[in-house]
Amino acid sequence: MIRDKSAKKPVKDAPEKAPEKKAAPVKASFRRERALIKRGIWPVAGCDEAGRGPLAGPVVAAAVILDPDRIPRGIDDSKRLTAEEREKLFDRICATAQVSVAVASPARIDRDNILRASLWALKRAVVALPEAPKLVFVDGRDRLDTACDCEAVIGGDGIVLSIAAASIVAKVTRDRLMCALAQDCPGYGFEQHKGYAVPEHLDALDRLGPTIHHRSFFAPVVAARAKHMPWTVEPVQDLFSVAEVATAVEIDASAGL
Repeated sequence: MIRDKSAKKPVKDAPEKAPEKKAAPVKASFRRERALIKRGIWPVAGCDEAGRGPLAGPVVAAAVILDPDRIPRGIDDSKRLTAEEREKLFDRICATAQVSVAVASPARIDRDNILRASLWALKRAVVALPEAPKLVFVDGRDRLDTACDCEAVIGGDGIVLSIAAASIVAKVTRDRLMCALAQDCPGYGFEQHKGYAVPEHLDALDRLGPTIHHRSFFAPVVAARAKHMPWTVEPVQDLFSVAEVATAVEIDASAGL
């Protein structure tokens, strides 16, 4: 019997590969601040804001100068923490660090736009610190117009410990403010969603209309105002009608020549 040499030998089952372990998320660290201390640059602050996206309530900015010898354990980006963890860390940060807070009201947001109002509040928070920093880290891509040096760090609340601390202070402060507003404006659920555009909030806006705490130029608020207070909505000029009138005037003028 002639065997087919080209026939492949049966291959034993290959061992299963161990599932790849997902890398643990990198926590915010004090590395950048410590490097500046070694260069003789201190104090160094971190600042962040909470509340750019909601339909109602203020933007709250916080600035924090951590004490290198008394840094509370567990500080991280506020979004990675539970409400209970944020509350505990808020108290520890305020007890050990230099902290300041500034608020941009809905009226300022309406007047300046959300970005400018946020940057205004962040600058005010830095200026309000008990000790003027020599450098400030700010979360995001926009640097602040401050007397000291400023370094913008994209995703900074998850990288720089001082910014992470500020994110906790800003978030907890704003959440408390929204719970207080819920007492003055029952039915909107501010204590639950903190003003964000969740279905419950959109439904309340549709049923009850906007409050003075809502941001007038955010689209869902504009729609609710048009429904409940149409006299406050300026009519949009019909550009096609304007063009037709202008053309008619030109034709009449040329006809008289």
